[in-house]
Amino acid sequence: MRVRDLASALSVASLGVGVGAYLYGGLFETRKIELVRRTLTLPDWAHDGLRVAVIADPHIRDEWSVEHTHRALELAYATKPDLTVLLGDYVSFWHPQAFAYVAAGFAPLADWNSPVVAVAGNHDYFAGEAAWLRPLFEDLSVTYLINEVAGVAGVTCLGVDSLVKGAPDPHALLRKTDGGRGALMLWHEPDGVDTLPPGGPSLMLSGHTHGGQFLSPWGWAPGLPTGGRKYVDGFFPDLPVPLYVSRGVGTTGPPSRLFCRAEVSLLTLRSG
Repeated sequence: MRVRDLASALSVASLGVGVGAYLYGGLFETRKIELVRRTLTLPDWAHDGLRVAVIADPHIRDEWSVEHTHRALELAYATKPDLTVLLGDYVSFWHPQAFAYVAAGFAPLADWNSPVVAVAGNHDYFAGEAAWLRPLFEDLSVTYLINEVAGVAGVTCLGVDSLVKGAPDPHALLRKTDGGRGALMLWHEPDGVDTLPPGGPSLMLSGHTHGGQFLSPWGWAPGLPTGGRKYVDGFFPDLPVPLYVSRGVGTTGPPSRLFCRAEVSLLTLRSG
């Protein structure tokens, strides 16, 4: 076989593998949600044993993603959390049916009897405004924070606007809360943690990265979004502010996951 023919054959084979992986990820991996249970030890934490459910990045855009969000909410609710945190990107982009889809996706929250707090993500600004979600969340008794502070479940929560598309002002929130000491900071994009001073919030919770969404078998992600390229997945305890990054529930771009299952997290927060 000539070198040119061999190269062509390898290219066709590589394309076939790529298409096969994409189809497998879209048909099977995107439908699976892993319940991740972690115990995190935090500095200056006054609520020892608090159990926080984390749901990020549902990217609701159609009937399938509405049902997928319902599965994520069911997983979270079954853990009986003390607090549930929603970390943004509720829509993929705003279109005429977007609000109705998001309302349907989060309708189960109307029957919850535990507190829920939410912040905006960058996609909540695509072709629209994240503020459009406020009346929906208020009707569901969800505390929606865009550069705001609130006490939820006895915990001071600092909700920062999207780093990529919003107008984030975390330092204003820190000034309002004695530097944020002992608080939870909720910020959709994890790389914003690098702008925070040490000794502030006990924990920052983020999503945005989808854990890389479509990974090689060796964990390499071919593309990561702005605002989520340094801290991709899991717990980073040794930063000036400890950070936990969720892989999220939905997808963006090609609706497929590979070696990167969707995640609902239950975090037990310990004092230490």
